[in-house]
Amino acid sequence: MTENEIRKLELTAAFIKKYYPFEPSVGIVLGSGIGNLAREIEVEYQVEYSAIPDFPVSTVKGHSGELIFGKLAGKRVVAMAGRFHYYEGYDVDQVVFPVRLMKYLGVKTLLLSNAAGGMQQDFQVGDLMLITDHISLFTVNPLIGTNQESIGPRFPDMSEPYKKLLIEKARIVAREEGIELKEGIYAGVTGPSFETRAEYQLLHLAGAAAVGMSTVQEAIAAVHLGLDVFAMSIITDLGIRKEANIITHEEVLEAARLAEPRLTAIFKGLIGSI
Repeated sequence: MTENEIRKLELTAAFIKKYYPFEPSVGIVLGSGIGNLAREIEVEYQVEYSAIPDFPVSTVKGHSGELIFGKLAGKRVVAMAGRFHYYEGYDVDQVVFPVRLMKYLGVKTLLLSNAAGGMQQDFQVGDLMLITDHISLFTVNPLIGTNQESIGPRFPDMSEPYKKLLIEKARIVAREEGIELKEGIYAGVTGPSFETRAEYQLLHLAGAAAVGMSTVQEAIAAVHLGLDVFAMSIITDLGIRKEANIITHEEVLEAARLAEPRLTAIFKGLIGSI
């Protein structure tokens, strides 16, 4: 991060604080087709990305493009209804700008969600997967470049990118709600093309249970900032499969929509327990 980027964060945070003086403690990033969780928020302030200084604008179908502030499960939250992806043409600093902004607004815990391709034989479309770790070797690290020690360390430890305490709390919520959860490692790739069969096999052999085009850059930036991170995938398609069906983005959105009520229940319960 450069001094100019820090200045942009400060100015953007100051702009939002003029309209919303409270400090949200939890940040939420909603993935493709998962925007309806925002309807559960008791909205106190809502602003379109296009109205926020230096904020990117989402271009992907299924991402509405609003920053929503309010209360959920008794906590003040800020939710991104639509995220930014490297494949949209943004540089990596733009992709993680909202996560860094959340830190400047007071967020201490970040919850991430995404639509992902499953690579475990027992996975089915619509499954929820707790992300226990990730593989980020196929994406650009958001910390490349000048480091500002006031923001975070040059070499942040990534041995626990997803907070074990939050994962355990989510397991408890799932048991109480009667929701089955899968668990596994998430592989982040750039996209926007879906993976070839050989690529799915390679990622699975590397230890990944699911693959997607988001999340890992946000998680790295959040850990660098000192935030506690939790992430969950909706399995919207199966990458390792015998049949020769074609994956479409429309099918991904529909699978995410059908699974969303269960993800919402997990997120609400988890936020209430923090």
